Amino acid sequence: MNKVLDVDGGRTMNISTLDSERLYNSFLSGAHEVIKNKNSLNEINVFPVADGDTGSNLSSTMHAIIMDAKISGSVKETMNSIADAALTGARGNSGIIIAQYINGIFLSLMDDEMITISSFAETVKNAVPYAYQAISNPVEGTIITVIREWADAVYSHKDLSATFSELFSKSLITANKSLEATTSRLKVLQDSKVVDSGAKGFVYFLQGFATFLHTGKLDLKVSEEQEDLSFNEELIHGQGEIRHRYCTEALLSADSIDLEALRSELALYGDSLIVAGNNHKARIHIHANAPEQVFQVLRKKGIILQQKADDMIRQNESAFDRKYAIALITDSIADVPQEILDRYQVHMLPLNLNFDNTSYLDKVTMTPELFYPLLEVAVEYPKSSQPNPIIVEKYLETVLAHYDQVIVVTVAKEQSGTNSVFRNAVSKKLREGKKIAVIDSKRNSGAQGLLVMKAAEMIAAGTPFDEIVSAIEKLRDRTNIFVSVNNLKYMVRSGRLSKVSGMAAMSINLKPVVSIDAEGKGSIAEKAFSEKGNEKKLFRLLGKINTQEKVTRYAIVHANNPEKAEVYRKRSVALLGKEPEYIMNISTIVGMSAGVGTVAISYMCEEEL
Repeated sequence: MNKVLDVDGGRTMNISTLDSERLYNSFLSGAHEVIKNKNSLNEINVFPVADGDTGSNLSSTMHAIIMDAKISGSVKETMNSIADAALTGARGNSGIIIAQYINGIFLSLMDDEMITISSFAETVKNAVPYAYQAISNPVEGTIITVIREWADAVYSHKDLSATFSELFSKSLITANKSLEATTSRLKVLQDSKVVDSGAKGFVYFLQGFATFLHTGKLDLKVSEEQEDLSFNEELIHGQGEIRHRYCTEALLSADSIDLEALRSELALYGDSLIVAGNNHKARIHIHANAPEQVFQVLRKKGIILQQKADDMIRQNESAFDRKYAIALITDSIADVPQEILDRYQVHMLPLNLNFDNTSYLDKVTMTPELFYPLLEVAVEYPKSSQPNPIIVEKYLETVLAHYDQVIVVTVAKEQSGTNSVFRNAVSKKLREGKKIAVIDSKRNSGAQGLLVMKAAEMIAAGTPFDEIVSAIEKLRDRTNIFVSVNNLKYMVRSGRLSKVSGMAAMSINLKPVVSIDAEGKGSIAEKAFSEKGNEKKLFRLLGKINTQEKVTRYAIVHANNPEKAEVYRKRSVALLGKEPEYIMNISTIVGMSAGVGTVAISYMCEEEL
């Protein structure tokens, strides 16, 4: 919606009090100003890590205010709505700091019907400690400094300003000076010749807030042209050191949350820790190498309403250290080791696993090592779900910001809606100069992983885009998987097999070898009635394939059964004359259907392409 609304009849510039409506509209104006300048904030993001998403995170935080905050009968209730919306939508280090500062404003606000210049100054100054308390290790020379120095300026000018417009005009001078000074206060900013991106976002917010107070007009137009707050910035920053891989966030709800105790407990798992909120709702931000450990702590504290874990290493590489001209994306159903993903800079989108009333991220916030023991005692069996279309669109947009060519290899569309979600996202994001191919692997697990690995190798070898797509589409018909299923109860519990059919099969001790047909659907390749018979028939199938087509590479995946995987490795080496490309634990989403103890061999026949 591109329009300017005159919501106060031009009277706002002379006011000395804020009612609910003016307070609300001022926040909306500030939020829109941040959103308008999202891209410029992303470009200068070097602290705490150069992952290029500060603008996106602040934009998400502000969008939540716009969408969810409501005008109420009193300024206190309106401020409560704004604070709750900000906390719920907060993303990223700076987004959560601003949300906590807004929460501090709410908590410091008196119950008066109107906000005066004096009470406003008292409130914004008293809210500063809330922002500091949320951060485990506040770093001066960043957004927190600009917030504090602006609040001090507001307080010092409260008795010298007749109107809110005058108060903001004076205090913004201090805010801009404080922002400009961030470059010299922090070495990483000085080296990159930029100001702190989070602090700059906060100043944009103040400018938008002040614009409404001065004009009474709400500018809802989001322009491609960004207002200049550059201070002669040069976008030359490169890859910084990333000690903890994942920017991990959560929104926690509970009857009683001890923020300080939670902060102390989570400090063990990473850095850049922020715990913001109140005793009923908390927004957590932490940079961690093991996000799953963070969420194991949180699942015991209350209900996890939201979660994310962004791969900052891959984000940083995309922006500053790309190895190849073509980006490769896959989903977490593809079982391929992290070492290979890192070697070829492959982007992996984690799919959703719904477990214990929480939607976890496959392989990231819920790993196989944690999942399978929990699966055995689960009262309600977990379910998987396709990725949220909006998340996929944003994910794709982030990659397209740095690449002109993108290849996506998804799990079989017959098994998941992931392929369709990516195709829909591409139709919305495709623009001139960009080339994107979404390939239905018609496979899953290790078979999909081998296709991803092959595509990555071809990209690294400099193979042209169209040749890679054509080769992978041909190879998927010569790539498959044999799964040794020894207990059908998991297929029954997951709904992959009806209870009646499952019970009948289990009554005769059926232990099938499962594969995937040409369209990507699961199929029974062989039937056995003992574990030994199952293994024998699986290797008979593998031997037949090797004789007919020559297996050129293979991988072994398992669901928490490394012992049996090693047995399969020895038999495979004897049969095929080569070691597997890798052995790894299977995706939690695949494993919940195949079951604990499952072992599978995926293979590829690359000759005669």
